[in-house]
Amino acid sequence: MIELKTLLLIGGVLHFGILIASALVPQVLNWRNELKKLPRLFEQLVWVHGAFIVLTIAGSGVLSAMNSAELASGTLLARCVCGFISLFWAARLAVQFFYFAPQEYLRTLTLKIGYHGLTIVFTYLTVVYGCGALSP
Repeated sequence: MIELKTLLLIGGVLHFGILIASALVPQVLNWRNELKKLPRLFEQLVWVHGAFIVLTIAGSGVLSAMNSAELASGTLLARCVCGFISLFWAARLAVQFFYFAPQEYLRTLTLKIGYHGLTIVFTYLTVVYGCGALSP
């Protein structure tokens, strides 16, 4: 059986994969033109919120990749960090299933595979970090 620290290390690396996929979203969804249709403040909010989400994902990836053994240690701090990361991805997974309606944008096989691949990654992160949060 694979140790939790290895699963968390993999989770850390997966965060960077998500960032790569996220970097493609503005182009695929044509944000430059679409956001120009909104009031300037709304456009700014989308970019700023996006930047903070990127920082959160990058921070989670760095923490996990550099500290996977510590996160698997079961200390209160490790469990809290794992719990936060698990809740973050569980919320994102809920948005994926119950809020987003991406069908009209999934026009190519590559986009469909990417979208469903991200769903699998979000599920992995939710479960693995949840295990880290609940481990003694």
